Amino acid sequence: MKMKRAILGLVCAVAVVGAAPAEASNRFFDPSTGTWQTYKLTTDAASEIARKKYQRKMVTYRSNVEPGTIVIDTRRRWLYHVQENGKAMRYGIGVGREGFTWKGTEKITAKRKWPGWTPPQEMIVRERKNGRNLPSYMPGGPENPLGARALYLGNTLYRIHGTNEDWSIGRAVSSGCIRMFNEDVEHLYEQIRVGTKVKVL
Repeated sequence: MKMKRAILGLVCAVAVVGAAPAEASNRFFDPSTGTWQTYKLTTDAASEIARKKYQRKMVTYRSNVEPGTIVIDTRRRWLYHVQENGKAMRYGIGVGREGFTWKGTEKITAKRKWPGWTPPQEMIVRERKNGRNLPSYMPGGPENPLGARALYLGNTLYRIHGTNEDWSIGRAVSSGCIRMFNEDVEHLYEQIRVGTKVKVL
């Protein structure tokens, strides 16, 4: 568990390689066994608190932002998918820890289901100095810190992605990526297309 949380705190920056196809939103292909598996939600107390506080919800959202745009409020820990008529679908998020925050405007350049994770070499070296040994590659699945879906942000190393630790939603623990509950990133994944504008505030 400590290693899983350590790895989770490092994502992103990452390089995402490939993805196992999924037959349903809560299923993934486990290459180690050659079988389809069902993804199970975490049930610890901290995760349950996060789920209650950061539930997905349609809200009033008044702005001059074009409908279809994703707006990420890193301070309040919300991601808004802007809709017509002054509405937005609001999702809870986890954000970058101190020293790894960023702001700007990007576009979704790719989408992946159950992505694999290849940590950058500089991250592997940095974390080895801190006593953590990262894998050179981790295939997609429930143990993978990128979760069920990943949305690439422009030419950056950052992603909007799922997480295998629900307790991190609402917190600043990543290396710059925006994380969501797996069912939320799956929902957003189906609503947006490559080319969608993303504003990080």
